[in-house]
This record gives sequence, structure tokens and C-alpha cells, in this order.
Amino acid sequence: MKQLGEILVEQFGVAPESIDESLDSQNVSGRRLGELLVKQKRITEDNLLVARSIQSGMELLPTLPAEPNPFFVDRVPIGFLKKYMMIPIATPEECYIAMAEPGYFQQLDDLMQMLEWEGIKTVLVPQDEIYVAINSAYDMGHRDVADQVMQDIDEDDPESILSEIEETADLLDDTSDAPVIKLVNLVLSQAVRDNASDIHIESYKDRVKIRKRVDGILYDMYSPPKHVQSKLISRVKIMAKMDIAEKRLPQDGRIEIRIADKNIDLRVSTLPTAFGERVVMRLLDKSSVLLSLSTLGMSRDDLDRFNQLINASFGIILVTGPTGSGKTTTLYSALSVLNQPDINIITVEDPIEYQINGISQMQVNSKIGLTFASGLRTIVRQDPDIILVGEIRDLETAEIAIQSALTGHLVFSTLHTNDAASAVTRLINMGVEPFLVSSSVNAILAQRLVRKICPQCRESYRPDEEYLTRVGLSPVKFGNRLLYRGQGCPECLGTGYKGRLGLFELMVLSDNIKTMILKSSDAGEIKKQALASLASGMRTLRQDGLSKVLAGETTLEEVFRVT
Repeated sequence: MKQLGEILVEQFGVAPESIDESLDSQNVSGRRLGELLVKQKRITEDNLLVARSIQSGMELLPTLPAEPNPFFVDRVPIGFLKKYMMIPIATPEECYIAMAEPGYFQQLDDLMQMLEWEGIKTVLVPQDEIYVAINSAYDMGHRDVADQVMQDIDEDDPESILSEIEETADLLDDTSDAPVIKLVNLVLSQAVRDNASDIHIESYKDRVKIRKRVDGILYDMYSPPKHVQSKLISRVKIMAKMDIAEKRLPQDGRIEIRIADKNIDLRVSTLPTAFGERVVMRLLDKSSVLLSLSTLGMSRDDLDRFNQLINASFGIILVTGPTGSGKTTTLYSALSVLNQPDINIITVEDPIEYQINGISQMQVNSKIGLTFASGLRTIVRQDPDIILVGEIRDLETAEIAIQSALTGHLVFSTLHTNDAASAVTRLINMGVEPFLVSSSVNAILAQRLVRKICPQCRESYRPDEEYLTRVGLSPVKFGNRLLYRGQGCPECLGTGYKGRLGLFELMVLSDNIKTMILKSSDAGEIKKQALASLASGMRTLRQDGLSKVLAGETTLEEVFRVT
């Protein structure tokens, strides 16, 4: 059998000196030759796989089935397959074992014994494909036991089954037999798989309801029997390091878990109600990539204006909207554009939702007196160029933010208001002087999130005139334009929607608007002036939404739901 190094030299022109260097490194690091060469970018993963196929004589497969049959999940530990990067595949046509590294002969024999397979074919497959297939198979295996878990739950003392806690362990690896632990793991893994933002455990008189929020809409998951309630909530509270004996006061906690290749941060909140505690878990995917500004859904004009605004040297940029409207995501996207080695960016947040390299982030902690105001006062003495204040909640925070903007800092923050013009009214109602608002605020961006039409089941249709009139659109002006909607398919859980995008209302404070603010704090008057001002170039949330409806990105129902 030829050596791997020889094949790489012959087939892919790798310099023999590079092979010798990597062999020397291999003695120190203990890594395999191919891994070292890929890491050093001397060859690609595909080159290595082809070379291993030539060396071993094994067939090379580029992909695996999207949803592999999980027949083996009860017999083979997930840790074994992940460690040796192999997976058994059974389809109606054939059975085989896929491997990423042909050198694990002994482990291959062990796997065959576990499965009671003999003389089965082995094939080489890229490591990423195997990793995804393993996670998919064990995830499906977990899904199938949901009904069984419900049946297994009995009335044991909660303390007896809540002792196993894996900190930041992969939930798909958890082999606990305790039914409640299985149920919690099931709920979390399914919510992560469906990209849910929140999980609700709600207590009612004779039942418990578990729901998930996906793309802003709540969906039912499970309804376990009432006697499970205390065990279920105790399990979550122990994971979040809360006091399980305290059931009369609200509590907050945090859980870090890993599900497959995702690190998930859960913010847990409990609330005592008439029929027991209610729990809400907010899921934050730490491994998710920050969105770029261009992918948020801003129109080309708004995006150009916003890019100019965030590159200003001082002033305040406010993002407004209700909870869960994507304000933090927009601000983080702006910060990631500005994040350069020569710029000092400091944030004060509650909580820190994404950790960004190169940015100093501070967590508010009201228990020890670290509020937005006190944190912001300290940040100003840290020589920042750009400051992010998670939220302006009171006059003190607003005044320090304004003073920071007036003394040469660029300040980003959020407010809870319905539209851009209302943010001005809100600041003045807090007690900020109108002349300070007009001299410090550069722009206000209001936003909402709408669900996107599922690309898999999207269809066109022509709306009837009666419907257009009912929603306030002129059938004559609308003409013969087509609209789009989703029919509902397995990909979008039958909803017709998949993913979300933003609606934006960007109000740049032109001289006319600043003059208006000095005269009146009436949001309606300020909005009229902004819409009339060419310098502001503002269009309302609903106008932005209708342009996205005509572009086939979302539906009229969605736009009217959020605006």
C-alpha cells in the first residue's frame, strides 16, 4: 500500500519538503498527517479524501441521506460515532458504513458487532457530512420517544430524579432514564432544531402546556399531565441554578447547553401564578453568525443613509420597537461594521446577547447597584469612541447618553416606542429638554419583524378587489399585480412562512424636524414633518412593508399584523 504522503505528492503536487515538515510536526502534535496538511492549507479536505480513497481502495461518496434512518440510536452511543467519525446507513436500496478516516479498523469491527452486521460495505464520506448525519439521526431518535416519555412520567418525588446535571454537555449525548429529564431534553432540542426564540411552560388548573415561539408566533409542543408540573419546573430551576424551594417569588437564572454543534444560552424567568409557577426560557444561539446590515431587509436608500449615519463621529442613533422586534440584532450588525482595531467600542447591556471579539461588553447587575446609568457613567471615563447602551429606561441614563453624544462620542441605544417620531416624545416626557434632543439625536430607526414567505411552497395569486379595499389599498392603483403566499409544507411546519425580515422606518433629524421638536413634542406633527421633508426621506413601517409584499417577500396579513 502506498503511503499517504506519496499519493499527495503524485496526485496534488504537494512539495516533498512539506510532507517532511508535517511528519516532523506529527511527532510533536500527535495529529494525523492529512489533518496537519489541511490545517496548514497545503491541501483541501477534498484532496485528502480523494487521497485516502486511492490509498484504501474505498469508494468515495460526496453526500449522505438528508434524514438517515435512526435504527441504531439505541444500540450505539453517539459519543462513539462522533469520536471515530463513522455512521451506519440503511436505505431501501443498500446498507453501508460511512467513514471519514479509514484507519479506524478496530473501531469499525466494534461498530459491526454492536449492529450484528457482517461483511458490510464501507465508504469514505466528508467529515462534515457524517457529523450532520449523526446529529440528525439522534435528533430524530429523540423525537420518536416523546409519547413514550409522557407515559413514563410518574409521581415520584422530584428530588429523586433531578440529580443528574450535565453542565454545557451535549443534550443529544444525555442518556438519562429519568422521564422528566428526557422531556426537558426533548423540549430543548426540538426548540433549537426549529429555531425557536422562546419556550413557555404554562401552568393551568388541570394541565400544563409547553409552547415554543418560532418566527414570532407561539405553537403548542406538549401537554404533559398536571402532576408533572412540579418535577418539570424543578428540573429547569436546578439547571438554571435557582432556588427550587422558593415558589412564591419570581426568579431569574441562566442555563448554558450544547445541542449538536450549537452552543445555546438560555435566560430563564419564573413567575408565580394562581395554579403554580410559569417558566419562560429565551434561547440565544451563541454559535449563530451575526447578520450583516445588508441582510436585515433595509431598502437600498435606507441602507445607504444608515451606513452614513453610523459612520458619524458623534451623536445618538436610537432604534425603537417592541420587545422581540430585532433592535439588538440591528445594533450588533452596525457595531460589527464599525469594529476596527483603531476604534474603542464599549457596551453596557442587560443581558449580553452576543459576544463580539474586539468589543468590551459590560453586563448590568442591579443587585449590586450596576445600572445602565452607573455603567454608562463609568464607560465615559474609559476613553470610548463608540458606546452602546442596551436601553434608555430613565432620565438619568438619557441625560448621560446625551452628554456623551455632545462631547464627541457616537452613542447607540434602544427605546420601546411604536414609531420613530414617538421616540422624541418619549425622551421629552422622561424629562429631557427639547433643545438637548434636537442637538444630540442624529436619527431614529423604528423596526418590526415580519415572517418571510417559505421559498419551498411559495405561490402567486391575484387578490380580489374587496380584500384590497378592506385593507386600505386602491384596487385601481394596485392594477393587475400578483401577490405571493405560502401554501404550507413540511419545510415550514405547514405555516407557509420560514424566517423573518425587518420592516424599517428611518427618520433622520433634518433641520426642519429639529425646529419642529423645539416647538412641539407632538409625535403626529413630527411624523408629518418627517414625511414631508425631502432631507429626511422617511417612509413609514407600513409603506416599507407594502413594498416588501409587492416584492414577494412577505404577505399583506403579516404587514398588517405588525404595523
